Amino acid sequence: MRRQRFTPASVGADLLLLVWFVFSLFPILWMVLLALKSDADQTTTYFDFSPTLSNFSTVMSSRGTELTSVDFKSAMFSSIVNCGGAVLVSLVIGIPAAYAAGRWKYRGSEDLMFQMLSFRFAPELMVVVPLFVIYNQVGLFDTTVGMIWVLQLVTMPLVVWILRSYFQDLAPELEQAALLDGYTRRRAFLMVALPLVRPGIAASALLAFIFAWNSYVFPLILTDSQATTATVAVTKFLGGGGQAYYNLTAAAALIGALPPLILALTIQRYLVRGLSFGAVKA
Repeated sequence: MRRQRFTPASVGADLLLLVWFVFSLFPILWMVLLALKSDADQTTTYFDFSPTLSNFSTVMSSRGTELTSVDFKSAMFSSIVNCGGAVLVSLVIGIPAAYAAGRWKYRGSEDLMFQMLSFRFAPELMVVVPLFVIYNQVGLFDTTVGMIWVLQLVTMPLVVWILRSYFQDLAPELEQAALLDGYTRRRAFLMVALPLVRPGIAASALLAFIFAWNSYVFPLILTDSQATTATVAVTKFLGGGGQAYYNLTAAAALIGALPPLILALTIQRYLVRGLSFGAVKA
């Protein structure tokens, strides 16, 4: 084997990659350092300070509620319920829809799929005002059901479009063999097709959960205090009580990033298989 040569071009490329890597991770490092600073050190830029974990306990305790009038624990629970419910609704409706879209072609099927995808193209600010009026009239404002319903508008197109490609990659002969054995179309879907796309379901569910978790405009406008989410509650620490608590904001942001991270680590095996399988077609 030839010995690797260090040329100016390769060294320069490695240095550029290192600079990009540091630039990408520096905001996360700075947020971690800020979360460990006290109130007196939160506006300083030096690294010589006494780290403390009190900010995390303050965010999750009643003291944080007194400072910002936001119960961050309730906001985290609401986010998990809202995003989990939206993903569940999207999977229950989106998996059969993706199967139908991947197996049957008819006039206007591509237009229908593009129309569904257009929900992802439309800015949230374009539809949030009509939704605000409707929600106030029907009593869905600041409710869990209302948030699940609006977040599934974010997650449903993602689930359908991702799983559609998985069903298209499955050989139709597998289901035809099941039909010849006496299976109904529904049973062939449940017993043959569905188990084969479990990695894709895991990947689409995780991505849908992340998209719903990161949604900010809908929870900001369509909730008040009962169904507010973690993304909105984090910003409340920036101006609670007439003072900006940057250290508490950083601590709340780190806590808020844990559920998607834990979910990703839990289904990591299926996620890697799902993304790899989907990349084969691309």
